[in-house]
Amino acid sequence: MRPKIALLYVGGSIGMIMNQKTGRIEPMESLGEIHRFLPELQKEVALEFFPVANIGSSDITPEVWIELARTIEKIYNQYEGFVVVHGTNTMAYTACALSFALQGLSKPIVFTGALLPINDLASDARRNLVYAIRAAQLDIAEVCITLGPRVLRGCRAKKVHESVYKTFKSTRFPPLATFASDFELQPWRIVRRKRTLKCSPTFDKNVTLLTLHPGISENFLEATLNAGFHGVVMRSYGPGMIPKYLFPWVKKLTEKKIPIVMTSQVLNSMVDLHKYKKQLLLEQMGIISGKDLTYECATVKLMWALTQTKNPDKLQKMMEKNLVGELDE
Repeated sequence: MRPKIALLYVGGSIGMIMNQKTGRIEPMESLGEIHRFLPELQKEVALEFFPVANIGSSDITPEVWIELARTIEKIYNQYEGFVVVHGTNTMAYTACALSFALQGLSKPIVFTGALLPINDLASDARRNLVYAIRAAQLDIAEVCITLGPRVLRGCRAKKVHESVYKTFKSTRFPPLATFASDFELQPWRIVRRKRTLKCSPTFDKNVTLLTLHPGISENFLEATLNAGFHGVVMRSYGPGMIPKYLFPWVKKLTEKKIPIVMTSQVLNSMVDLHKYKKQLLLEQMGIISGKDLTYECATVKLMWALTQTKNPDKLQKMMEKNLVGELDE
């Protein structure tokens, strides 16, 4: 019997086709048209389609994350794996959101997408769909991103290139699996076994991401302080360095019990608040170490964690704890 795979459509170029007469990129009349671009795959799996949304990735909101998580929860026991078709620009955010919203997975949820419409001769869409559908059958039980032959942990991946061959990369964690003539599974993946799915798709949208730069305006920082945010993710320098004049602002935020999660602007760096005396002061003021979280993951995790607890100490422990493979402890 062919394995049953659910294909959930959110949006992106895979659901678009090039109109050969006008030269314009247009939506498919029906998502079922994807079938005709994958005739050989019909012998391998039984695909069922679930249209969740039909929007560009730049228009993704937490409401879409919630609907996607609830849809998977509803059909969870009927399928051996799930493929989510999503635009590439915000795919990393949505993959992180599902990683926290759907914990205790016993089967894979694989995100894929494309840079070009599926009927374009040079398109990466067909290849990516094939890899993603095959990844959804592997002995993996976590949220993944698959564009090309590598299966990446969803909460570790980020878009790094507008290239059909190098679109996504996991900068701080190696691939879970790689397709070649066969496939190679790595021992650090989370494997399939019986677990109880816990669906908690709640997110606080009052979180902001702040990237430091030399000469950042104190007026801007004061405006941020008074904007009513419930949490701040700060992209600092190196292993967690900030300029001295920001310390009073940080103190004001922490006194108002607004959590600050420190991440690094360096792709392959890790926040270490114990390395320098100045950073130790930040820790004493209540700064949360984002360790080696990507800023996409830090932002989504904070949005999720703020709905799980209002206790500052519990929130810090949750943010600094590895929950779904998102960070090294």
